[in-house]
Amino acid sequence: MKRNLIASALLSVLSVSLAHAGEKLTVAATPVPHAEILELIKPELAKQGVDLDVKVFTDYVQPNLQVSQKLLDANYFQTKPYLDTFNKDRGTDLVIVQGVHVEPFGGYSSKYKSLKALPDGATIAIPNEGSNSGRALLLLQKAGLLELKDPKNAQATPKDIARNPHGFKFKELEAALLPRVLDQVDLALINTNYALEAKLNPTRDALVIEGSDSPYVNYLVSRPDNQDSESIKKLSAALTSPEVKAFIEQRYSGAVVPAF
Repeated sequence: MKRNLIASALLSVLSVSLAHAGEKLTVAATPVPHAEILELIKPELAKQGVDLDVKVFTDYVQPNLQVSQKLLDANYFQTKPYLDTFNKDRGTDLVIVQGVHVEPFGGYSSKYKSLKALPDGATIAIPNEGSNSGRALLLLQKAGLLELKDPKNAQATPKDIARNPHGFKFKELEAALLPRVLDQVDLALINTNYALEAKLNPTRDALVIEGSDSPYVNYLVSRPDNQDSESIKKLSAALTSPEVKAFIEQRYSGAVVPAF
């Protein structure tokens, strides 16, 4: 009888410990604003039995590869055009779970105060992968600096430019490196997360920037086998809570805009 009571007590303690520990959910994110937003909702998810583990990455490839390989549960950093291109090129089947925010994409310069000041033959640095390259060129087209063969080509590269009246030269670099070359080029088109990390203020420092109507929403992404899991649903709900909306609006002052 005594052994049964002891065993029962141990089981009770174990059950409580497991309940307290919760279900672990490992999510990849780039540092700003994604990881910051995820850190904000950690306490709320813990109350719901979800132990959120945020893994910070500074590139756009490993977060997707590791989710696809089931080394991570989900990621939060990318737009739909980027995800579509990644799935097509890498043979993955990652899926969108929830749209969270928009980061208006901008052009920055340490040499000039306006686009009109850019000289003919200026060197412009842009991201070297499809969806972000296209996003940069579409923004320059909207600003009247060039024309694309297909004015709606979201995957455009410099080879797709039809008219370049100012003879701009384009340097294609990995997105994370663009803030570091500002003093080496005349203009750099930079993703807002990397601009924020480099202490640039998009609403103040960008010479050209997308409007808040940008279609490039940043999504929570996972796999078909776990997209409907309870922990992913709780994460999705937390990311679109009034608390997160208020945090985004107050902390980033228009450099990041809620998409819900």
